[in-house]
Amino acid sequence: MQYSGKKILARMKNNFKLSNTQLKFQKNFLNSFLLSFYFFKNVPMLWLSGIKLLELSQKHAVTQIPFKWYYRWQNMNPFKSIYFAVQCMAAELSTASIASLAIKGSRPSIALIVISMSSKYFKKAVGNTIFTCEDGDKIFQVVEEAIKTGNGVTVETKSIGRLDDGTKVSEFYFTWSFKKRKSK
Repeated sequence: MQYSGKKILARMKNNFKLSNTQLKFQKNFLNSFLLSFYFFKNVPMLWLSGIKLLELSQKHAVTQIPFKWYYRWQNMNPFKSIYFAVQCMAAELSTASIASLAIKGSRPSIALIVISMSSKYFKKAVGNTIFTCEDGDKIFQVVEEAIKTGNGVTVETKSIGRLDDGTKVSEFYFTWSFKKRKSK
């Protein structure tokens, strides 16, 4: 699966429901330089692994773990495949980026946290691995519910990892909790 700039921009244009704050966040997160700087400053392990965010919308997100020689040595396990924890970081980023987009600029402010995670592995990840989360609608609905009710709500999201040829290597399930922050 190759991702071209035109394909990414075409999907971004379909985001009619996002606020200006969310659109700015989306644009900044899809800027590879800004995202790399953000990772370097806030999540250095993501920066070191070379994980990239390829697509982000209110419907889905796509991340990639490169398998180039200069990333391979730090992302690899003794079996010459991508270490499961690196896969977990990429899968979590695919769900977290949608969750962050959903809460960006919300009033009242919403806090989010992962409360559980599970995974399944099918094949060795021995090449560029792409993780896709298609649960954006569920996430946005849960955030709306948290804003309306003021109660904490949870949602389980799924991210599927595939090699460039489409071979499924893993599935990750993250349960996110969203709760209105207490005003000071």
